[in-house]
Amino acid sequence: LPVVSQMVWYKVGSADDPPGKSGVAHLLEHLMFKGTKVMAPGEYSKILARNGGRENAFTSNDTTAYYQVVAVDRLELVMKLEADRMVNLVLTDADVLPERNVVVEERRARTDNNPAALLDEQMSAALYLNHPYRRPVIGWKHELESLTTEDALAFYRRNYAPNNAILIVSGDITAEKLRPLAEKYYGPIPAREVGKRVRLKEPPHRAARRVQLRSPQVREPRWGRDYLAPSFSSGEKRHAYALEVLNEILAGGATSRLYRSLVVEQKIAVSAGASYDGDAYDLGTYSFYGQPGAGIGMDRFEAAIDAEIAKLLGSGVTINEVKRAKKRLLAGAIYARDSLRQGARAIGTALTSGQTVDDVETWPEHIEAVTRDQVNEAARAVFIK
Repeated sequence: LPVVSQMVWYKVGSADDPPGKSGVAHLLEHLMFKGTKVMAPGEYSKILARNGGRENAFTSNDTTAYYQVVAVDRLELVMKLEADRMVNLVLTDADVLPERNVVVEERRARTDNNPAALLDEQMSAALYLNHPYRRPVIGWKHELESLTTEDALAFYRRNYAPNNAILIVSGDITAEKLRPLAEKYYGPIPAREVGKRVRLKEPPHRAARRVQLRSPQVREPRWGRDYLAPSFSSGEKRHAYALEVLNEILAGGATSRLYRSLVVEQKIAVSAGASYDGDAYDLGTYSFYGQPGAGIGMDRFEAAIDAEIAKLLGSGVTINEVKRAKKRLLAGAIYARDSLRQGARAIGTALTSGQTVDDVETWPEHIEAVTRDQVNEAARAVFIK
């Protein structure tokens, strides 16, 4: 059956939580499935299930998004439901307090009982000295436990408005058929004054920080290092495309530099990789990570990573490495078009983090234009302890 995916992205995430209220964006994501002025609590999900649809939502540092996948003849129904809860959400203590406890339990299961998640959380808190990215998306436990119904409603009233949201529909639909539906259900909702995203900025970083976590739950050691890095929207943005190419060279599969050197040739690691987050609204991160092999000390593993970074900064990447990395990245962009949601998600992420549709559409051209010198320059700009 022909299907469509409706996604409503709000240009607000956990980094926009008020001070002392971490987790309110994530809590509200849960509460949006409660009742409205015309819909009983829980009825939204029941209606969607009866019509063969699937739904979910997610919150990140910069975004909260809600999506449904339905048969195309049910699109009008889900647009009506989504428009209703954009403006008519009803919350009481009976709704909020139990759901707040659910989120606290979610944090306990996913973070507090997971040493790897705790380490990631502490590393972010150490990396960002001032910026709200240092707070976990799910919130600090002590602040979560103090959130109130009014906190949730205040966040909802301040941020959930059509002029702060982006509608993306992908699948078996055309713009000509979609526009009248969008105007019918979202058009009548009045715009509200939404303040500019004003976030604390990072001061200059003068020193490296080291975080160590020990836990009896850990059977295998894990190591990671995060660097502040420019994103497509913040910092030295000209480096963003080059960093994507660099990441493919360093960590793009079993033939990448890190895996080939540490796992295959030196045989000192079970895994070794890197990742680049260039989609942040503010400064992003470039991360190295890995797991030492049996009997390999953490110091030796870290020294091996440092040696790879020193080799990169000293000799740079080769022209052939850049060519191969760009070829793989461009092939991945073509394969992404086979997915109902992947393209829509790329656009939603871009539009809620300061980019444009044109940035998404021309991404392959920018990747194709990256040069060896640009990759080497980006590495030298970011990999500074």
